[in-house]
Amino acid sequence: MWAVHATASWLIRPLHFRSTSSTIAPLLSPVRKSLHLQPFRRAAAMDRTQTTGGSSSPGHVAGEWYSVPDLRLRDHRFTVPLDYSDGHPTSPSIFVFAREVVAVGKEEQPLPYLLYLQGGPGFECPRPTEASGWLGKACEESRVILMDQACQFGFTFLYILLHMSFLVKLSCTMHPILAFFVQRGTGLSTPLTTLSMSQLKSAEDLADYLKHFRADNIVKDAEFIRKRLVPEAGPWAVLGQSFGGFCAVTYLSFAPQGLKQVFLTGGIPPIGDACTADAVYRACLEPIVRQNEKFYKRFPEDIEIVRDVVNHLAQSEGGGVPLPSGGILTPRGLQMLGLSGLGASTGFERLHYMFERVWDPVMVPGRQKRISYYFLNAFEKWLAFDTNPLYAILHESIYCQGASSRWSAHRIMAESESKFDAIKAAKEGHPVLFTGEMIFPWMFDEIHSLRPFKEAADILAKKEDWPPLYDTATLNNNKVPVAAAVYYEDMFVNFKLATETASMIAGIRLWITNEYMHSGLRDGAGHVLDHLMGMVNGKKPLF
Repeated sequence: MWAVHATASWLIRPLHFRSTSSTIAPLLSPVRKSLHLQPFRRAAAMDRTQTTGGSSSPGHVAGEWYSVPDLRLRDHRFTVPLDYSDGHPTSPSIFVFAREVVAVGKEEQPLPYLLYLQGGPGFECPRPTEASGWLGKACEESRVILMDQACQFGFTFLYILLHMSFLVKLSCTMHPILAFFVQRGTGLSTPLTTLSMSQLKSAEDLADYLKHFRADNIVKDAEFIRKRLVPEAGPWAVLGQSFGGFCAVTYLSFAPQGLKQVFLTGGIPPIGDACTADAVYRACLEPIVRQNEKFYKRFPEDIEIVRDVVNHLAQSEGGGVPLPSGGILTPRGLQMLGLSGLGASTGFERLHYMFERVWDPVMVPGRQKRISYYFLNAFEKWLAFDTNPLYAILHESIYCQGASSRWSAHRIMAESESKFDAIKAAKEGHPVLFTGEMIFPWMFDEIHSLRPFKEAADILAKKEDWPPLYDTATLNNNKVPVAAAVYYEDMFVNFKLATETASMIAGIRLWITNEYMHSGLRDGAGHVLDHLMGMVNGKKPLF
């Protein structure tokens, strides 16, 4: 069946690691007003689908052009309904932020539009600081629209939010290759931060609010913006990285008329019915074990270091040591470092260097050694749940259609409990295995920033009436050109599940490679995007 619908560009390349900074340190702006803003005037706003060519109109405010090296940028803010369903004509409104990016001198040129959808869920887009990487490549021929999803720190900017009665000052240093559309709930798109979410009165209210922040509504936001931004409301191309690719496949399912081309990088989702998280976690266990083996082969001295840390944590009062923010680091919490350490370029090296400074020096003979503040602080910053709690709260729901997740990762990991039991491994002298992209219910006890959302997260984990995210029949009859980079050793998006889904998307072309890991779009400069564009534009052979 796969051969019928997908033409595979089978290119298995030698494994190659590219050195680049991958620190994710998002900083979200606080929201003073309640998340439940004024009712959305559907009749007044939804009917205004005439294009503006970038100028302001009701529900859309466009800023002035400004510059970073070799690029010109313009900010856009859109007022959209929280709930697009017909049964909610007075839905509260939220703001969605998008950044328009072009090469210098091309501001007024009639360039084709390319929408970038960032990974996550729950991360805003990085901010561009120069024309490099995939963004530089994209801006050679396109007008790039970036919707928020993952922030790094750099230049300082001041935004006047015209629809809010306050100023937001945000200092951000972003990776130089990025510029984006701010997905709802992140960055400058009515951000769902620890403080802003606490304004809702109950866990039930919060869970009811958060159910509107999945791929289906992200696509509706994108369509809302396309009709107001693209001249004549024409179709645009979409580049989806990781979870952004999941959103792009949802886009293909329910609004293909808005799409000219689709590029997926490490972002082909499982599209079966019910909760596919179970299948994802079962499929990912073997690659996680394999990445652990590779890590310890690269840094064999870390086997004993990690075991010592686990024993120290297990023997500490309360089963762990306090974290700077007020949480607790336990052996199972330590294993979460595999989330970033095992699945992305330079992750092995960064994980090794963290453990290189795990112990404070013993200055007085006989004193007990202690885990360093450096290590504890680095642990919290690496996971970044304090600034992006939405990732933990909504992660498993991205797989749900008409069924609950029931804490899928927790249940599936229990099937391999002996293999991932850190305390047992340390006592028996075996390597302690790190886990991958998994969210567990106990994290809402041990991570300080997640504690306020424990009850809401549990409500969402038990929610069964999740709407569909994909339409298999539409995908089987897809007419939109689609090219996808499928990373053979991707720890986050399983290769087998990705190729199974690809067999259901008519006309998709696959570039299968092990040259890159999940972060290939970022690590490969402009090569990955250039390759995918060539596949749909006739510059690469069909076979």
